[in-house]
Amino acid sequence: MQPNSWIRRAVPADAADIAAVLRQSFLEFEALYTPKGFAATTPDQEQVGSRMEEGPAWIALCGDRTAGTASAVPKGEKGLYVRGVAVVPPMRGRGIAEALMNEVESFARQNGCARMFLTTTPFLTSAIRLYERYGFTRVPNGAADLFGTPLIKMEKNLDREQRLRDTERINHVREQWTRH
Repeated sequence: MQPNSWIRRAVPADAADIAAVLRQSFLEFEALYTPKGFAATTPDQEQVGSRMEEGPAWIALCGDRTAGTASAVPKGEKGLYVRGVAVVPPMRGRGIAEALMNEVESFARQNGCARMFLTTTPFLTSAIRLYERYGFTRVPNGAADLFGTPLIKMEKNLDREQRLRDTERINHVREQWTRH
């Protein structure tokens, strides 16, 4: 992460910035989505505000600019659905997505979640690699679609042994952030 960068919990006043980050982040992939799939992936300010009522959201700030976002929704028994992980193109490759994923996972652990899950599209290969580095695996027969856009379902079990490895990784990333 860059100096003068941090992540914080989003508040309702951040909805417009989150909507802008989502749109900017996925715009280059728009042709690969169906129109309804793209609209669902890039909600407007009002839709983001509604989503924030369902669960927490985070924003990554670099200076005074919102560079990334992630959100989560508690689902089922001890599950946490991760959604809307995005980093604007000029800020990619700087550890922002990793830091956002750490925040989401910390929230999951603090709230006693036993698993985290998400869906992504097969053409978001960088995102898939990120999720795999964070211990997510593809769910067999978990494929679905978002208004005709294909989806891959991924899941991470937060078991005790995995928690130790992940805690070490999270602490390492946090240490890198606090050095700057």
